[in-house]
Amino acid sequence: MMPDFIFQETGLSNNVEIFSPKHPKLVYFPDSNTSTRIYQNYKKLDQEIKNKWGEKGDLESFRNDEDKIIDFIRQGFKFGETPSLEKANAVLGKTLTNLWMNGSAKNLLDHYFTSDKTKIYMGMTRIESGSSSMHNKGTAFTIPLMDSGSVFNGYWGYVKGGIWQITEEISKINKSLGVMFYMSSNINSIDTNRMKVAFEKEKKDYEIDYDYMIFATDPITPSKLLKNFKLQQELENKDYLGTSGKITAFFKNPVKWKESSPYKNSDSAFRFVFSNQTLNAFESSSQRVVNSSDDYAPSYVQIYAEGAAQRVLKNREPFDKLTFFIKNIKYSKTADQLPFIKEEVMNLIFKHIVNPEDCVSTEFLCPKDLNEIFYFPKGNIDHMALNENQNFSQRHFSKNINKSFYLYGEYDNIYYCGAGAYPCGSVAGTAGYMCAKQLKRTVN
Repeated sequence: MMPDFIFQETGLSNNVEIFSPKHPKLVYFPDSNTSTRIYQNYKKLDQEIKNKWGEKGDLESFRNDEDKIIDFIRQGFKFGETPSLEKANAVLGKTLTNLWMNGSAKNLLDHYFTSDKTKIYMGMTRIESGSSSMHNKGTAFTIPLMDSGSVFNGYWGYVKGGIWQITEEISKINKSLGVMFYMSSNINSIDTNRMKVAFEKEKKDYEIDYDYMIFATDPITPSKLLKNFKLQQELENKDYLGTSGKITAFFKNPVKWKESSPYKNSDSAFRFVFSNQTLNAFESSSQRVVNSSDDYAPSYVQIYAEGAAQRVLKNREPFDKLTFFIKNIKYSKTADQLPFIKEEVMNLIFKHIVNPEDCVSTEFLCPKDLNEIFYFPKGNIDHMALNENQNFSQRHFSKNINKSFYLYGEYDNIYYCGAGAYPCGSVAGTAGYMCAKQLKRTVN
């Protein structure tokens, strides 16, 4: 989900190998034994969802209009522009802006589609990180936002050796440019008057000067380090709730899928297994883990065939690997307290696999684990919910957006570019790129 210009300009494209399956995504609903194929060619997809889901809407118009929105926001990424509804109205027109950026996901999906299954699939990304209701204003924008990466033209893909190779290579590039790293350090204090940071590393105390400071953490941590309790209290009132979990399953032999396919690299295809038949049931599931005592409200599982993708990239690993992205899990307990969720998910996926007995190990993480291990506020993978008043032009923490959208609080030389800022963590590297663009203009 990284923009291609960032991938190219940083030099990452020269240092990592990547792969995106061309195989149609495969979607399963409870009432179907065979998948619906999500073709990248919209004409083939249009025919498929008419045949399989009884769709009578206008997929072509949806794709054409979505492309206009995506082109607009990609241009903003490229030039580090502060997101603006006024500019959106001027470029896209008020009708598209209201429908795709100001409006609710429910209204957007109803505008183009008739089938609940189409609406569920096309709108599932609005709850990718949290539990945003489809009725909330601004949730329509999450749909094109999650398709705005351009390395794979809006599709997902893999990095040889794993996604962490991106940070490894970025570190190497930065070091070659003279950037100094102080890893495994504890910040003791930040003196904003003297512009100094005091920290401890390997039991030694250090103090360094700064002209500008950029935080790429969660949104709340900087306020704690700055001892700005007023700002901290203000930020803690935002919506951070995460409801997504993850299972990584290891197999001693390559996974064999029950459903055959005539297409190349079919074992690397992305798969989606839904638990809801209707849009209302899908919405209800996303809200149950917020408004009730239920720890788990099954909605969908995204399947990433990590091991198969690594084989395509000629990276031979000792185990095959599948990653399951799970919705919806309540933010209350850790994975070891909720073993039944892992059991339910594994049994659901095993129905589609010929050799489930080859699964030798699993790692399960709930939103609470993501908070305790990685410090994600309330376990949200995008740090802050993509919800009403927290999306597009309102996804910032600056008190002076005329100077910079990425300023942090009332400070004039402290910036924030973590996953909680626009666009979001899922559109990798983009907030940092845009923040740097705006800071550079200020300095110059």
